[in-house]
Amino acid sequence: MDIISVLGSATTVVAFVAFVGIVAWAYSGRRKRAFDEAANAPFALPDDGGKVPAPRARSTERQP
Repeated sequence: MDIISVLGSATTVVAFVAFVGIVAWAYSGRRKRAFDEAANAPFALPDDGGKVPAPRARSTERQP
């Protein structure tokens, strides 16, 4: 075995273990509340309070 292939295999195993760890962390029950709060954060912002004017109805009569 060449040292390059051993390093490549080790890197692949380390990356896979890191991926599985991140997925397990993201789907753990302890993180659910924090993720729910982060998901609803944009809706917690105050509205700007400005009224949007209603569009005017077009007249169907022709102007001469």
